[in-house]
Amino acid sequence: MDLHARRADSFGAQAEAYAEHRPDYPVAAIRWALEPLGKTEQLDVLDLAAGTGKLTAGLVAEGHRVTAVEPNEQMLSELVRRVHGVRALPGHAEHIPVPDQTLDAVFVGTAFHWFDQEKALPEIARVLRPGGVLAALWIDHDSGSEWLTEFEHVSSTSVESQRQDPSGVMTHPLFGAVERGTFLHAHRRDSPEALVATINTHSRMLVIDDEERASINEKMLAFLRERPETSNGPFDVPLRSEVFRLVRVSE
Repeated sequence: MDLHARRADSFGAQAEAYAEHRPDYPVAAIRWALEPLGKTEQLDVLDLAAGTGKLTAGLVAEGHRVTAVEPNEQMLSELVRRVHGVRALPGHAEHIPVPDQTLDAVFVGTAFHWFDQEKALPEIARVLRPGGVLAALWIDHDSGSEWLTEFEHVSSTSVESQRQDPSGVMTHPLFGAVERGTFLHAHRRDSPEALVATINTHSRMLVIDDEERASINEKMLAFLRERPETSNGPFDVPLRSEVFRLVRVSE
């Protein structure tokens, strides 16, 4: 198994920690993604590669009819345990277990980079109604924070981040041009240990060896305990959510 495949398959064993420590998605980002539909009523929405339901929960809270599709059994089980009122199905972006043209929107939360885009985009187009929306969301640290910029350097590993600009690959004849929205929010952490736990759910931490992971964890904790922003009590981690939105055109 190559490194990309290992990283994509690394989350299941940490499903409970992922659900506990990963941040939620901002409501403003969800609402912006759905604006092209011009509707405020309940919509038929798919959360694709839904993981443990971090984005699913936000879609449910907005009152939509949500189907969650996730290939990893452990992640899907954690989603079912934590998020109620959704149809949860095993499946892949390249083979979505949903009938043709039955969805108003397909959301992908911090997972589009794991897909085979050549197969996933036409499959997503298949399940969307004409005029439907594909929204790929990512959450990243806000680079405007000095301490967080330093922390990213301290927490770097021998495996690089998966951050990317997907607009160049999110192209298909059945979709219009990519639109991009940026939304600032924050992730509340109770202690330095809680932020370290969040970082340990990232694939770049999950696939390294135990010795390297222990060394980086030690460095992260030392840094956070020394910084006035993070050393005492709860603190907010500044985040930025990027949303890439496409509208499915008529054939």
